Amino acid sequence: MIIPAVSAALLLLANPASAAAPTPGDPGIGDPYYPTYGNGGYTVSHYDLRLKYQPSTDELQGTATLLTTATQDLSRFNLDFALDVSEVLVNGHPARFSATGEQELEITPATPLAKGSNATVVVRYSGVPSKVSRYGFTAWLRTPDGGVAAGEPESAWWWFPSNDHPSDKATFDVSVLVPEGTQAISNGVLTSSSSQLGWTRYNWRENKPQATYLATLAIGRFDVTTQTSSGGLPVINAYSRDLGDNDGSARASVERTGELADWLSGVFGPYPFSALGGYVPNVNTHFALETQTRVFYSPAQFAGGANPSVVVHELAHQWYGDSVSLKRWSDIWLNEGFARYAQWLWSEHEGEGTAQELADYLYATHPADDPFWTVKPGDPGPANQFHPAVYDRGAAAIQALRNAVGDDRFFQILRAWPAEHRYGNATVADFQALAERISGKKLGDLFQTWLYTAAKPAASTAALAKPAAAAKGSVKEPRSWKQIEATNDIHGQDRN
Repeated sequence: MIIPAVSAALLLLANPASAAAPTPGDPGIGDPYYPTYGNGGYTVSHYDLRLKYQPSTDELQGTATLLTTATQDLSRFNLDFALDVSEVLVNGHPARFSATGEQELEITPATPLAKGSNATVVVRYSGVPSKVSRYGFTAWLRTPDGGVAAGEPESAWWWFPSNDHPSDKATFDVSVLVPEGTQAISNGVLTSSSSQLGWTRYNWRENKPQATYLATLAIGRFDVTTQTSSGGLPVINAYSRDLGDNDGSARASVERTGELADWLSGVFGPYPFSALGGYVPNVNTHFALETQTRVFYSPAQFAGGANPSVVVHELAHQWYGDSVSLKRWSDIWLNEGFARYAQWLWSEHEGEGTAQELADYLYATHPADDPFWTVKPGDPGPANQFHPAVYDRGAAAIQALRNAVGDDRFFQILRAWPAEHRYGNATVADFQALAERISGKKLGDLFQTWLYTAAKPAASTAALAKPAAAAKGSVKEPRSWKQIEATNDIHGQDRN
């Protein structure tokens, strides 16, 4: 086609140099709590991790393949990572790379990536994770027979490069080669395992979107149990063989995983994943973590005896936190308030104290001048992200919502949230909007009072069974209280 000269000139004016020059992606995703976590300029849809680990030396070698999509014309981009990198390929071509900041792997592809284009990024790496410290700690937990990756809000840096923020979720394949006699545990379904020349390879797959901090890896010597829940869910649990005095109570708790997930399905709706289970490694930590489909438990969680309540808490996260993930870390109430409230509902189910009685006791136990009330569950700040108030006051806020809308609408809301936002991300504001839509009520004052006000709610607005009972000792302690409160350090990470 021949274009007249005048027309050609007009086209040039309409499309000045058509596209701006490609620019680097931001080194942070924009979360005010953790400005350097995550990255801008791209998203990840899948991680394929092929690893080799030597338990005796804690040496990890890996090749990570990331399937990405550019969200801008991209000249350079970052991954979050802390181990030593030997090679990076982008679409099969060598890319320049360098380590910057605390955990930034800065990558410059040979050819800029166009907005909307897909790219395959391959990173080859190695290191001794337990010897790598970032921001003064390591999230890699060394055990007598191996190591464990489990931590919140960060743990990925010590075993795979990633866009490390829950707003960018992806599917995962994790293939791990370990010495024969050692096992590798990860998320999802064990698709296969095979042994050759003294080594065994385990292949795990999580086929539903997963936040990077919810990816886990445990390598060691485990007793593995398998079962199927009455609801048809396959359950894989694993226990270090050297748990000592905590072994029995750990098993008596975690072996109820199938039963408790079936019960929670009646509260929150169908279980959102195709795999289920938990593992208890021999670590010196005190926290538990809702690693997707395969929950991490510290043995210390069971030092006082069996505690199915902690299992309820972590399994509740599979709906509230894992399937529906927070969009930014200030939305942590959507994870922890609802997981704690699930414990309250379990107490109600077991006849050990209703959710209302637990809310009343909580309210009476903390006087108005208690600093507990100065933490705002709806935006607690990074220093208070796992403060007991986010859990307990957060659960009381949910009981206040229940009283405000009535049980029928309340349980509709609990089921609608994971149904409408399944495998996605959402905010506290999104939850309020859903609750208002289903209940037909304006709930702004309730949310403001319970989630965003640094003061004890007035008894008249607390939605308690006994509004006048504001002094400690005037309300009877529910039988489940101590067992629930024993999980208060549930995410109190022991950073090394």
